[in-house]
Amino acid sequence: MPDSSLTIADLPDLVAVLSTEEQARWDRLFRVDAAVGELAPPAGMEPWIREHFGSVDAVRRQQIVKVTNLIMLEGALFNTTRSRRPFDSRETIDLDALVAASAGGPFCHPLEATPADVFGRVEGATCVTASNIAKCDTWHGLIIWNEHHPLRFTRDAVHDAVDTALAWAEQARDHDREARYFFFLWNCLWPSGASIIHGHAQMTLTRGMHYAHIERWRRTAAWYRLAHGVNYFDDLLAVHKSLGLAISVGEARIMPSLTPIKHQETVVLAPTLGPDLVDAVYDVLAAFVERLGVVAFNLGLYLPPWDAVPEDWTGFPAIVRIESRGEPGVRSSDLGAMELFASSVVTGDPFQVADAIRAHLGDR
Repeated sequence: MPDSSLTIADLPDLVAVLSTEEQARWDRLFRVDAAVGELAPPAGMEPWIREHFGSVDAVRRQQIVKVTNLIMLEGALFNTTRSRRPFDSRETIDLDALVAASAGGPFCHPLEATPADVFGRVEGATCVTASNIAKCDTWHGLIIWNEHHPLRFTRDAVHDAVDTALAWAEQARDHDREARYFFFLWNCLWPSGASIIHGHAQMTLTRGMHYAHIERWRRTAAWYRLAHGVNYFDDLLAVHKSLGLAISVGEARIMPSLTPIKHQETVVLAPTLGPDLVDAVYDVLAAFVERLGVVAFNLGLYLPPWDAVPEDWTGFPAIVRIESRGEPGVRSSDLGAMELFASSVVTGDPFQVADAIRAHLGDR
């Protein structure tokens, strides 16, 4: 059982004691740099620092860990001190009351208040599809759950949503055989970018090539296989496993990311999109909500295209990326210029995320 006391600050030491084979794999995929950021606060500021950060020493010397994925060129700067920053724009909200007050909107009556796709709707046991009124692509649909509260999803409802989205895609493809690239996304509550509170997810089909971020992963993984003779995702999983950051759910593997876009990003991999992958996705989300107090998140599902296409998708698994997103009571965004133009700045800790997911799985 992995050591539950580990944090991201221990990463350089963990890497240093890897076996020769594990070290070589780490060096192919990642780089870690650790440093200390120092400051000298004036005496008059010390009471304010103690109030917000606990002690003056907590800010005088701050541990910074920078992790870079050398293959995908994704990176993150970890500093847990930033999680205690005060926000002028923070306000206390009663989320359940806000959700209840939003009941009665169009998603509560989707058959009467949302448009259908040209082929109609697909109805699941817990949800129904609609056509997005403001499309981001030619084929852009919605999964609207019967349950209004966006955080009261169940395992069965997540499975049903994915199955319904796939059935929607099959019907869309009957109308457009050139639309081969499927994407499933779930934005929960407004910090994630959701414009409507009612529980819902989305799906798209696109033509020509996959979306840019997914295509970048495909191209980079293809290059890695040619350059090193091994599957990139197998190596990525092996690195996380050697650090105690890989969790199994059937054929699916859960990996809290070492280079998250924000906070507690967790990646779920499986050979194909099947029940184990969806179970693992539900378990991650349940751990986020129940163990880590997450109330807003983004989820994206990467899949190879269904038909033969010019690109090489050899060895590309089904991939889900899940990201926690800020607090509903904080009006400032958790994404700034560093994230957009330089590198992610993260307060979450992948080792703590792994502990939370294991605790959730142990309680099932």
